[in-house]
Amino acid sequence: MKIIEVLTDQGHFDTIMGIAEQYKVLDVWHYDVGAENRQVIKLLVSNEETQAILDSAQKVLSTSEVSRVVVLPVEATIPRHQSDKQKKSKISTSREELYQDVEQNARLDRNYVVLVILSTIVAAVGMLENNIAVVIGAMVIAPLLGPNIALALGTVLGDRDLMLRAISTLFIGILIALITASLLTFVYPRSDFSQELLTRTDVGISSVAMALASGAAAALSMTTGLSTILVGVMVAVAILPPTVAVGLMLGYQNFTLAFGAFMLLAINIVCINLSANVVFLLKGINPRTRGEQKKAKYNMLLYFVIWVLLLVLLVMALYR
Repeated sequence: MKIIEVLTDQGHFDTIMGIAEQYKVLDVWHYDVGAENRQVIKLLVSNEETQAILDSAQKVLSTSEVSRVVVLPVEATIPRHQSDKQKKSKISTSREELYQDVEQNARLDRNYVVLVILSTIVAAVGMLENNIAVVIGAMVIAPLLGPNIALALGTVLGDRDLMLRAISTLFIGILIALITASLLTFVYPRSDFSQELLTRTDVGISSVAMALASGAAAALSMTTGLSTILVGVMVAVAILPPTVAVGLMLGYQNFTLAFGAFMLLAINIVCINLSANVVFLLKGINPRTRGEQKKAKYNMLLYFVIWVLLLVLLVMALYR
């Protein structure tokens, strides 16, 4: 369940109450606030009705300059609602909640840069020392989930601003990882390459399957409101290690193995975004207005074709 809190003027009070009655919300209460004769209306709603109520509220409040809508999570209610006793509620996340979470995780800030550097160092040491536990530790702290999911969500919503920020954040993160890994080769003189490192320079159909599953799981966890920690690890598995492998091989001037790691990285990024796009579409994530939906549908089709073509070209390059 969620609480949708609507702060609006007296003129929109009856309309919001009408929306509450239309969707048969679980409960509703209101009170006056401030000196501008504004009202706070709180709606206790089920997860399934959250998006529809939010869309209706946005539609009627779009011309109001003093209105605001806030969505609050509900941990529990006493007494329990009858539907909670009869069946397990379907967990879902509204478009606005999803956008807020994804947008925050796609920001290029100091924390992102520091985490990329730290995770790269940990992953590089783990692969050079053939220590899988250390590599897993790097995957946990790697922040590369955010920009990938933001890119997929921006594609589905037709939000080019979000897409450009996501691409910029992802590109800079990968570039920082490459440079950091390359510089580490001056500290670690070249020796026999470990199995952990060589594994990230070998790409095959199994790598494609893992990346597709990772992207789908990441998108699914975001849209259902489930924990993304384990999914973050899955996506980090598909992006961070091959990126570090490319940097290390470039530092050791082994361009053949560096190319293999780069191919793995490219395939994983394409697969993650492709499968995430499909999941977002299947979950019904789309813009609110009909005009935005039409534009987003065209853009989505274009980008979907681009992702598929890139994947086909990359797979064909593996077997040449």
